[in-house]
Amino acid sequence: MELGGLAVHYEVRGQGPYVFLLHGWGSNLGLYRDIAEVISREYCVVSLDFPGCGKTSEPSRAWGMDDYVRFTSEFISTFSTDEIILIGHSHGGRVAIRLATEEGLSFSVTKMILVDSAGILPKRSLEYHARVRAYKLGKTLLTWAPIAKLFPTAVSSLQARMGSTDYASASPVMRATLVKVVNEDLEPRLPTIKAETLLIWGELDAETPLSDGQTMERAIPGSGLVVLKQAGHYSFVDQAYTFRKVVESFLQIG
Repeated sequence: MELGGLAVHYEVRGQGPYVFLLHGWGSNLGLYRDIAEVISREYCVVSLDFPGCGKTSEPSRAWGMDDYVRFTSEFISTFSTDEIILIGHSHGGRVAIRLATEEGLSFSVTKMILVDSAGILPKRSLEYHARVRAYKLGKTLLTWAPIAKLFPTAVSSLQARMGSTDYASASPVMRATLVKVVNEDLEPRLPTIKAETLLIWGELDAETPLSDGQTMERAIPGSGLVVLKQAGHYSFVDQAYTFRKVVESFLQIG
């Protein structure tokens, strides 16, 4: 499929009400095939690679959350359905929250499963702010023309050393995109979510900590939180059996 000038890779399996599966940052739909297979017993599961991930082409410029909402809503609209279920992991959860709280879309979100979801801005320590200041100062110095000419790879080396793994491994466009999306605070939107919402979290998640899931449970009306013991950010992989049983119960898969 071509959408907005991008070649979009996606997979569809099963029949029934539509479930759209949104993957995390830097991942792709392949990691979620086992989940899709389970759900497809009673639903039509649509998985896609976000732009710049998997086999979907990269956007020509840095995206913000508004771009992800526009792209994903247009993609979902091509399936001509009025009601959908969303499952979002990490960054995919961030997109799901936005879709569930947007007005004027051609569909409504009736149920939502957020798995180790992003969207809560972390509380930054003094050490973090000092690190950011050091990085910005270093980047300013290293991009000064005389220095840049002598050391052309210095900036990329600095980024690799001081940035997150996701940031260091991304292309320039996706790095700029990551900076945009991680700085949007979705907490004010949570109380407006009308979809029946299940939160599934890894007890040991170090990227989107369990406290984020607890914050979401308090803020999203009627939501419930399931904590998977001895599981990290990819809780659906670390505790695959328990995760599957929880999803089957929530979606009433026999």
